[in-house]
Amino acid sequence: MTVGRFAPSPSGRMHLGNVFTALLAWLSVRSQDGKMLLRIEDLDPDRSKRAYITALREDLCWLGLDWDEEMPLQSTRGAVYTKAFSQLDTYPCYCKRSELHDASAPHASDGTFIYAGTCRNLTDAERADKQRKPAWRVRVPEETVSFCDGVFGTQEEKLAEECGDFIVRRSDGVYAYQLAVVCDDALGGVTEVVRGSDLLGSTARQIWLYRTLGFPVPQFYHVPLLVAPDGKRLSKREKSLDMAHLREKYTPETLLGRLAHIAGLTETDAPIAARELINQFSWEKIDREMRVIPTDF
Repeated sequence: MTVGRFAPSPSGRMHLGNVFTALLAWLSVRSQDGKMLLRIEDLDPDRSKRAYITALREDLCWLGLDWDEEMPLQSTRGAVYTKAFSQLDTYPCYCKRSELHDASAPHASDGTFIYAGTCRNLTDAERADKQRKPAWRVRVPEETVSFCDGVFGTQEEKLAEECGDFIVRRSDGVYAYQLAVVCDDALGGVTEVVRGSDLLGSTARQIWLYRTLGFPVPQFYHVPLLVAPDGKRLSKREKSLDMAHLREKYTPETLLGRLAHIAGLTETDAPIAARELINQFSWEKIDREMRVIPTDF
């Protein structure tokens, strides 16, 4: 059985891009008579707010995007992440962000910085001499990870050259997104992951973590991003077309009709309920091109 998930973070109200991804994830699962999970990713204690968790659930219900099971909050799953962390070959890293940028070049595809391995082989004496709490990195091998994304096609990454040792636990003790989502999806039995194409660059390292930890690897679908007419990405921080605004302006059917048309699922943007879209859904209709939001949205 297909098991999918929607995994929003409660760092703000959902915006139009989040809704777009949630709709496609939901339609993919429902079109296969699968199981839909909801997981609230409250991993970051500084940004996660209880009020946003309530709003996320209410907004999804308002849209008609239901779920079959809600997974435990990430903030309650520390023991799960600790067990996985203990199975990895990790080492403490004392580098500051500014030092990382000075010592490494950005990844060609997404601008992230590749770790130069500064702390990889420190001696015990050198580590004892450090004056700050370390983050923890996992050693990656000289290995190329290849996979076929359901939207973007064949992808590959040379871990050591294009990724480098990456952080799996922050200096404040919070486990990193890369490790947490792999554990959560694997233990939830997730077989397909639908998310924004801005996360495509992190997929190879996550696949490597799945394999290293002995977990099955799900099928990935990275959906195109929605951008404003000026080309800027939508952001919760800027409250760009968030659900508070959208619910004042649209009915669920009107909003979903416009999104379905933008996605390429329907010929017009006529109002339509979520369940009426199930039989019209196909991944073959979704291409990799970014979608520019109409100026009248």
